[in-house]
Amino acid sequence: MRDDFDAKWHELAEEVMSGIKEWRIKHPRATLREIESALDERLGKMRARMLADTALASAAAEMTRSEGGEGWRCPSCGKELEMRGRQERLLTSQYNQTLRIKRRYGVCPQCEAGFFPSG
Repeated sequence: MRDDFDAKWHELAEEVMSGIKEWRIKHPRATLREIESALDERLGKMRARMLADTALASAAAEMTRSEGGEGWRCPSCGKELEMRGRQERLLTSQYNQTLRIKRRYGVCPQCEAGFFPSG
């Protein structure tokens, strides 16, 4: 898994660096604030991808049964959740980037509340 991250993240870093170089050539009179904003925009996209990749690599991301056969339980009533396949969830990062995370989804048969894993 680490090799997957290394390759993806290296490519993302290259995109950020080449993108900011191209931007700077097109904006030779940009102020420090404008440069910072352009860089932050590019780094924010890279950060969002790294955040999503890292979250999905978590063991908690899959909502699988424990070794003892125990399934995930509703935090409100304690009933075992019914798995409803994988669904996409859109989250907003601290730097206002949209994360698309596809994970397993469970529903409580009693409360009817839906849950994605938190990890």
